[in-house]
Amino acid sequence: MTAINSKPTAVVVCPGRGGYNKPELGSIFRHHEKQKPLIDKWDARRDALGTATVSQLDQADKFDFNWHRQADNAAALIYAAGYLDFNAIRDDYNIVAVTGNSMGWYTALACAGVWDAEHAMDIVTDMAVNTAEAEGAQLIYPLVDENWVWHAPYQQAITDVLKQHQGKLFESIRYGGYILLSGTQAAIAAAAKDLPVIEQRFPMILPGHAAFHSSLMQAASDRALKKWSVKQFQQPKTPLIDGRGFCWQLPGIDLDAIRQYTFQHQVTETYDFTRALQVAIHEFAPDHLILLGPGNSLGGAAGQVASMLNWQGITNKSSFNNIQKSDTRGTPMPPIVSLGIN
Repeated sequence: MTAINSKPTAVVVCPGRGGYNKPELGSIFRHHEKQKPLIDKWDARRDALGTATVSQLDQADKFDFNWHRQADNAAALIYAAGYLDFNAIRDDYNIVAVTGNSMGWYTALACAGVWDAEHAMDIVTDMAVNTAEAEGAQLIYPLVDENWVWHAPYQQAITDVLKQHQGKLFESIRYGGYILLSGTQAAIAAAAKDLPVIEQRFPMILPGHAAFHSSLMQAASDRALKKWSVKQFQQPKTPLIDGRGFCWQLPGIDLDAIRQYTFQHQVTETYDFTRALQVAIHEFAPDHLILLGPGNSLGGAAGQVASMLNWQGITNKSSFNNIQKSDTRGTPMPPIVSLGIN
């Protein structure tokens, strides 16, 4: 907890794909015009690669779904918005650890100082194209009811389809009260047909997503390991929690090991975002979870993990909404701060 007259402690959480949409258009320059020198450097790097710049994308007259959600463009916007958010708040909190969901791991590496912030844009862009070229698809399905209470029949339905399509369907991301599955196009289509319909929304096949965090990404992993050497990695300035819940602690880490994790396990195995947040809360006992933008894609999942742990009085969706909206703890900010909306 926070000592008197000290900065509040925080774990920074970086979002993955899907955070930058029509409502976020223009948000990078609205919120971070003072950081234009860094944006200009990113723009120069992407222009040299022949890709749309962050400025062109963020300052477009309208949101073009196909253009803005193109893998390399979406990744650039998500990384840029997240890192700029981090820069803007890093002096306001005692940041005790950094984590992320899925491609948010790349943003986390830059926030923690493992990757140079400017050069990280090259790796983020490359990995987005690299993984998007892979086969397969992805869907999301709830494991909790409308008040975030665990619902065993939903988990059983997931277990059943995984068993039915073994070797072609995989757990992709454990995401609070949700599970994301990856697999071949045929396996995802079959699972979407077989899973019971919930709230007339789920199962939801995610548009433009390949079979992320599964063995179908092995070729992408091989290409990344061949292209990006350990020279891109530096010792972190802040502890990192990865998609296994493993904590990369200071003062020194094995740079070869974190490179191998980043481009092998992180690409081809289940990303356990739930476990990452559980470790963050248990091991670092932060005053706040700071969810970087763009958007608020992490809000529900973070709240669900908090409710699993009864963290700061959050036990279900109702208590989460009440605590987030009121100052019941005597602090000016709620326990979970979403920079994409605050």
